[in-house]
This record gives sequence, structure tokens and C-alpha cells, in this order.
Amino acid sequence: MAENLTLTSAEAAKLLRKWNEELTALEERENISREFVASSGEDMEMVRPDYDYAETQEKIMELEERIRALKHRLNLFNANTVIPEFDMTIDQLLIYIPQLSKKKAKLAQMAAKLPLSREVRYNSSLVEYRYTNYDPEQVKADLEAVSDELSRAQTLLDTANNTLRFEFEA
Repeated sequence: MAENLTLTSAEAAKLLRKWNEELTALEERENISREFVASSGEDMEMVRPDYDYAETQEKIMELEERIRALKHRLNLFNANTVIPEFDMTIDQLLIYIPQLSKKKAKLAQMAAKLPLSREVRYNSSLVEYRYTNYDPEQVKADLEAVSDELSRAQTLLDTANNTLRFEFEA
């Protein structure tokens, strides 16, 4: 019997995790019960684990179908729900956030560099220096701007994931 659910993305993620855990447990039970060992002369029926192949396959297929359906519905929700502050859909924001994180890491590394540092080369009598080829103040300003943008994007995504709802027929 199908039931209609109204879910947030956060609730959908929890439901997906629950169903995936159920699927894993079912597959693990199948792995340990689909074969068994009995000693010669031992009553096989006494050691035979409880296992019904057809019933197990049906339960696996049912769980996989529910997981596919919910993931698909969540993908549609993410592809069609716009976060107005960024003029991006949730799925675009899910791509943008890692891009911002990567940029933030690069800028943090650049901001930590000294404008001039000595290079140490073993087996060399040359003294070499490494110079930064950028304005450290601009990098620091960009780092702050990217950090703020990343925080704002993450906060808006968290808010959307916990407040915006979609329909799903379970």
C-alpha cells in the first residue's frame, strides 16, 4: 500500500539512509544463510539456516525500487528548486559549494605564503629565493569574500534542506 509523504531533503536523506541500511542488512543475512556447511552424517535440516531465495530477492528488489524512486524524486526537487539569493537551483548550489571550498583552500594557501622565502637546495651552493607573484592583500580580501560566500551558500542550503518540502509516494 503506497502512502504519500511530504518530506524535506534532510528527512529524505534520513529515509534513504534507513532503507540503505535495511538493504545492507538483508544482503548480509542472505550472504550468511544462502549456503551452509554440514558434516557428513549430520542431519542437514538441523543446521540449515532459514532462507527463502524468492522472498529475499523480492524484498531486495522492493527496497532497491523505493531507494531509486526517492533518489529520483529528490533529484527532481533539487533540479527544480531555486535558491533565490543565489539565483541557482539546489543541484547547482551543490556543485557551487565544492567549487567555493576548493577556491577557499587555494586562497588560504596563497595567503599563508611569505612574499619572499629562501629555497634550500641540497648539494647546491646557489642561494635561491621564492617570490610571490601576487598582491597578498588582494588574496586576503578574496579569501574573506569567498569564505563569506561559502558560509552564506551553506547556510541557505541547510535552511532549504530543513524547511522546503516535496511530495513523495512511498
